[in-house]
Order: sequence, then structure tokens, then C-alpha cells
Amino acid sequence: MLLTRYERFIAKRYLLPGKGEGFIFLVASISLVAVMLGVAALIIVMSVMNGFRAELFDKIVGLNGHAVVQGYGGKLPGWQDVVAKAKATSGVTAATPLIEQPLMASYTGRVEGILVRGMRVSDIRSNKTLKSKVVAGSLKELTPGSGNVAIGARLAEALGAQVGGSISLISPDGQTTPFGTMPRIVSYRVAAIFEVGIYDYDKAFVLMPIEDAQTLLLLGDAVGMVEIDTVDADKVGDILAPLGKQVADRAVVSDWRTMNASLFEALAVDRVVSFVVLSIIILVAAFNILSSLIMLVRAKTRDIAILRTMGASRAGILRIFMTVGTTIGALGTVAGVILGLIFLVFRQNVVNAVQFLTGQTLWDPQIRYLTELPSKVDPMEILGITLMALFFSFLATLYPAFKAASTDPVQVLRYE
Repeated sequence: MLLTRYERFIAKRYLLPGKGEGFIFLVASISLVAVMLGVAALIIVMSVMNGFRAELFDKIVGLNGHAVVQGYGGKLPGWQDVVAKAKATSGVTAATPLIEQPLMASYTGRVEGILVRGMRVSDIRSNKTLKSKVVAGSLKELTPGSGNVAIGARLAEALGAQVGGSISLISPDGQTTPFGTMPRIVSYRVAAIFEVGIYDYDKAFVLMPIEDAQTLLLLGDAVGMVEIDTVDADKVGDILAPLGKQVADRAVVSDWRTMNASLFEALAVDRVVSFVVLSIIILVAAFNILSSLIMLVRAKTRDIAILRTMGASRAGILRIFMTVGTTIGALGTVAGVILGLIFLVFRQNVVNAVQFLTGQTLWDPQIRYLTELPSKVDPMEILGITLMALFFSFLATLYPAFKAASTDPVQVLRYE
């Protein structure tokens, strides 16, 4: 939409308050602020939702892989054959034997429910999620037969345990006596404390070499499952379909979507609902632009009539008022993008400040899974939000602009 020199001059004059037009300017300013807040809110919420899903996915998959081959009854004998078949499957990048078993842990009289995880030492030290999240001690001390374990940071807080301390793991599968089965209690030294960032994991995980886990749980040479990584997490079902048929007699294959279906489906629904609800804010802001332009047209009716008698075309008047409304929307959109990005940079500081001022916990890791507010900015998503705001702003200018362009100078200036 190209403007002539005089059209740009008049549009600029109409954007600034004239004599007796303070209220119109106030409404236009409110419209700009409304667009800014709507765009900022949409960018912030969508980025946080993207970050929440990405963080959960990375950390859950980082510890559990894209899929697991779970043995029937919690045991997978002959797991070496399963690992070999998995590695021979096209699209599989890694197959790792694991043991996971819920038990109880005690430390100086405190008792907590835990999830014992046994892994090969080489897998523990090469796991990117684990080795970069150690907050105390060292994973290098986890060797078979050493009696050393690593525990989650939240579990350490709940038990009051520290590196070098001794915790007792209680297994219900023990020796059978005339009085019944006696629980098996084994003490281990805490060699490392890690913080993955997912509350449920940090609150429950006790990590140890797979050989020690087999001894503790009386599994012999068996494991509980085989963790599998693939070249594409979104196509894991198709990739592992042949493997599922090969191990159907002893195990079942479950991918990350099956194991966390309710969580990721809830996130997807919440994301769509948040986008729709927050888009309404931008729509309301567009109505504010509409109302401010209508008032501006009524205030400038005489000016429009004079311009028409001086040779201004209907198309020129149309362009002037469309430019005024679109400029308000564009300025609000740009300000909203800047405000949203600034908020995302300092998001955790903002959350901490609000928590400090109100005394309320806004981000509870027990509910939110993650220990900090995440975010992931998607440039294409920001572009879509920007175009949507500009489109709504443009639509809001059409009726007032056509109303101004249809002004009849004869009727307006009849009694002048």
C-alpha cells in the first residue's frame, strides 16, 4: 500500500493528538498497549509450553531412551540376545540393558520410597543427561562391588543424606524362613548426588552398577529391560515394529509416547487451548483499534470533506485511515515481541520476584515436574503470531476507512 507524500503527512498528523482529541489519542494508546500485551502474552506462553515439552522430552528420553523392551514379570532372561536383535534392527542406534525396581531407602531413621536403577558402568559414565547433572561427588566411583551409589538431589534432601554417607536399601525379596520371607537390607555409600531437573526422578532415583543391582534383587544374570535409542523419536513405532514381533514371546516393546502418553497429550491440549484463549486478547485489541478509528473519522469528518473538495480521491482517504490503524497495530506488535523476548530472558527472575513479593509458590517442582520455568523460542511461531496480529489490525481498519472514504463533502459542507 503505497502512499503519496500528502497522504503520509496527513496519516502522521492523525496519529498524533490534535486540539480537543485527547480522548481519541487515549483510546488509540490503549489499543496499542492491548496489542502489545496480547502479542507478548502469546509469545511468552507458547515459548514456555514449547520449552516445557522440550525439557521433559529431552530429560525423559535421556534417562529412559526412545523405547524399552520390558520383560514379562519384570525379568528379561537372555537379554544379550535381545540387545543383539535390537542393534541389528534398522534405525536403532543403541540398546542398553537396565534394571529398575521400586524399593525403600532409610537414612538415620528417615524412610523414603525409591526407584533403584542398575546400569552398566560404561553406560552410566557416557549418559549425557547424568554426567552433566552431578552436583556433588563423582560417578567414577560407581564400580561393580564397590558398594557405591548415586542418588537424586531431592531424595538426598528428603533423607538428609550427603556424599560419603551410608543409606540402607530395603528389598521385600529376601530369605525364606519358617516365619516368612525376611526383607533384604543392604547398606550402600553415597558416592554422588545428581539433579536431572525432573522432580520425580530427582526424588526417587538411586543409581548403581547393574551387577550390584542384580545381587541386591537376586536376579542372577537377568535384567529388567533393554533401553533403546533410535534415529528418529517420532518414528520409533515404525522402527521397532519388527523387533516387537521377534521378542513377543518374552517381552513387550513400549515407546516414549506410550509410557508418557497422558502427560504429552495433556501438554498438546493445553498448548492449543492457551493459543486460542490468548488470541482472543489480540482480537479484543483489534476491536479497540476499530473503535478509536471510528471516533477519529467522526472527529475529522469536516477535514475529510475539505480534502475531498481539494481533489483527494476516495482511495487516498481510504489509504490514510488504513495506514493509521495498521501503524497502531504494527507498533503494538513490535513492542509486544520485544516485551515477550525480554520476559523470556528474565523469566525465572520474574517468577522468583513474584514469589518473594506474594509469599506464594508459583512454580512447585512437585507439580510442574521441572525445577525451573523452561522456554524454547520458535522463530516461525513468533512470525505466525506477528502476522496474525497485523492481520487483525488490518481488518479493524477496513470499516472506518471505507466510512471515511464514503464521506460526501456536499452534505458535510452544506451549511459552512
